[in-house]
Amino acid sequence: MKRIFVFAWLVLLFSGILYIFWYNDWKYSLPTPVPHNYHAVLQGTFIDLKGEIPNTAHKPVFIHFFNPDCPCSRFNIPHFKSLVKQYGNKIRFAVVVLNENYTAKQVQDKYDLDIPILFDSSIAASCGVYSTPQAVLLDAQHHLYYRGNYNKSRYCTDPGSNYAQMAIDTLLSNDPTPVLDANAFKAYGCQLSTCRK
Repeated sequence: MKRIFVFAWLVLLFSGILYIFWYNDWKYSLPTPVPHNYHAVLQGTFIDLKGEIPNTAHKPVFIHFFNPDCPCSRFNIPHFKSLVKQYGNKIRFAVVVLNENYTAKQVQDKYDLDIPILFDSSIAASCGVYSTPQAVLLDAQHHLYYRGNYNKSRYCTDPGSNYAQMAIDTLLSNDPTPVLDANAFKAYGCQLSTCRK
């Protein structure tokens, strides 16, 4: 009788763990709800960075909107760092952390980032960002070229939907607009300002 009880308890425990993993995977595969007071920012809109991201070389600017408490943001870090490594000489990169419980040094040290770390949530509003992680690419004159997802895959592993990288490539080849499918522009991840779905 004791063995049956232990076996049933273990089955229940493992079932609970599997359910939690399934629920989290399902939850973050759904688009982030659009806030009721959301105002879309159209492609081509001038984004005033108020001198927050120095760009003396007049390069395009890539802004990574990030929340260390958001699981999707944490999954995204290796992919973002690979973009910085690949395009860092052609594009100015910066991170906007949308969580005030951290310092710039904590983020730089924890994720080994040697780029500007900002905490100005007004940049997110001016770019139309309402979830993390999100990528924003501005042309050299700071006009919005792309705002959207890094990848269709939660772990940024699907090369066929590497949206942020595709946007970078089209901007650098002087194409006027990135041609991407609708999934590139739906926000997936954590709502601002908290990590919730």
